[in-house]
Amino acid sequence: MPLMTAAEVATFLAEAFPDAPPPFEVTTVEPGHVELVLPDTAVMLRPGGTISGPTLMTLADTAAYVAVLTEIGPVALAVTSALTIQFLRKPAPRGLVASTELLRLGRRQAVIDVRICSSGDPRPVAQATVTYAIPTGGTT
Repeated sequence: MPLMTAAEVATFLAEAFPDAPPPFEVTTVEPGHVELVLPDTAVMLRPGGTISGPTLMTLADTAAYVAVLTEIGPVALAVTSALTIQFLRKPAPRGLVASTELLRLGRRQAVIDVRICSSGDPRPVAQATVTYAIPTGGTT
């Protein structure tokens, strides 16, 4: 059973990042799986009409962070220790959906698979493997 709901994650992110609240919406929280939506109004396009790589990487990292938070609770100091991303196809210039699978959760480390699709298209445009370092004993 996840330790945090979608609403609790949204509240935590707004409080943890008061100067720049994330534009993502957490739509699904299940054991070992979360889903985030980035609306088309928040995507950053690059020349050629495609979504920028930094936008995709930010979405992958945020989705992984949310996946970890829902399993361990509101631990602000859980941090990315590695992120590898594969850009699979040109994303359409519209919103994105990130879906995660928790591959491993240990006391000090979590590994998350993130697949990103354009809204309305089930084919992934990017896939990332993200590793999070979990602080020992700390909750903030």
